[in-house]
Amino acid sequence: MTEIQPASGVADMGGDSGWGRAPIIDPDEAVFPEKWEGRAFALALLSMRLSGSNLDAFRHAMNRLDRERYIDDGYYGRWLYGAENLLLDSAIIAPGAVEARAANIAGGHVDEPPAPESTKPDYAPTAAGSIRQIDAPRKFTVGQRVRAKTMNAPGHTRLQKYTQGRVGTVAIAEPAQVLPDTHAHFIAENAQWVYTVSFDSRELFQEHAENFTLNTDLYEDYLEAAS
Repeated sequence: MTEIQPASGVADMGGDSGWGRAPIIDPDEAVFPEKWEGRAFALALLSMRLSGSNLDAFRHAMNRLDRERYIDDGYYGRWLYGAENLLLDSAIIAPGAVEARAANIAGGHVDEPPAPESTKPDYAPTAAGSIRQIDAPRKFTVGQRVRAKTMNAPGHTRLQKYTQGRVGTVAIAEPAQVLPDTHAHFIAENAQWVYTVSFDSRELFQEHAENFTLNTDLYEDYLEAAS
């Protein structure tokens, strides 16, 4: 469980072109328009509990999906495939088990692989949730100009690629939280300060972009002072 696997990158699509307009969702739409979506939601939550993992590990499980699995089956489709990744990571199920079971349910006669010996992470959170109290002083203050670092490290991160190398302004100093980059891989909580950073749209998306301000929450490790 400590091996760091790279994300495929499909989840980090912010700022990319070619996706067309975002659809307008019916505000009266049911939470789960189709019955299977509610089941996928429940299976994802149960997979986190059963595999001994956490929300950041689940996000990383979804981010590692290929383009087809991440997009074609919609929002809860990726939840379902993410849950499968978690169960494979912890050896709760064997590779090929889901496909074999699906084939047999459909009337086939496929030998299902035996259940492996689980390898849950030897890891427990220090407290519930992700907010933590820390003694370290803040590196940045409200109103300060900061630059999002360019980071190409393997594994999970919440630093969007379209913010990397771009300069913004600290708008809000948020509470400290566990760092997803290490938490997703069961290395350490590495709790640190979080900042809401405001970016000009033209700084992010070039001078011809629509004029607006984008606010995003960034961990202290993601930032450096802008000269």
